[in-house]
Amino acid sequence: MFDRLTAYLDSVKARDPAPRSRWEVLTYPGVWALFWHRAAHWLFEAELFLLARTINHFSRMVTAIDIHPGAKIGRNFFIDHGFTVIGETAEIGNDVTIYQNVTLGGTNPTNGQPGKRHPTIGDNVIIGSGAQVIGPITVGERARIGANAVVTDDVPEGATMIGLKARSTLVPVETWMREFMPYGTPCNEPCEPDMGRVEALEQQLTEMRLELENLRRAVPVEDAGTKRSGTKD
Repeated sequence: MFDRLTAYLDSVKARDPAPRSRWEVLTYPGVWALFWHRAAHWLFEAELFLLARTINHFSRMVTAIDIHPGAKIGRNFFIDHGFTVIGETAEIGNDVTIYQNVTLGGTNPTNGQPGKRHPTIGDNVIIGSGAQVIGPITVGERARIGANAVVTDDVPEGATMIGLKARSTLVPVETWMREFMPYGTPCNEPCEPDMGRVEALEQQLTEMRLELENLRRAVPVEDAGTKRSGTKD
């Protein structure tokens, strides 16, 4: 058990550069929220629903993270900061990272999939701050959900979802393996398929401004005014 705890704390340190030691990781609300959820989920599976809910409410008061006791969560799950809501039928795989203000929400059971109202999150998924993942959808392995994205459809494996309503861009395998993507949001590298066109237009605009500036320097202001008025010396 100690080895499993050590491995978990090390996995958190690998995704968050802030802590200086494992002891510091133990102060994180996301770590405590997961600890209390494990206990609540065990009681929920034993059909001790009231006790499970009691632990759930205590954990929410202490950590500001609300994980329903019925949610199924895999290994090395990390909630960075807090203020996250995870619904009853949510299923989360291994090595998943969620940032603050994320909702794994459900649909109305009368018009959703019976018995399954919340998302299924694959292994190695990163969900950025403020994202809303709603309904009985599946988020494929290695997917990234960008900050403030609203996702209501299935997400392909290795895709990055951005925007409102979120749209998909694929992340090459060599990209996701090279480094961890904080907040699931690409910042340095373009992920839009038309970004090359935007950059080309910006370059053309810069060149046009330089040409205009050169023309202004070549024609003095007083000479230009004289030519427009048609006056002669």
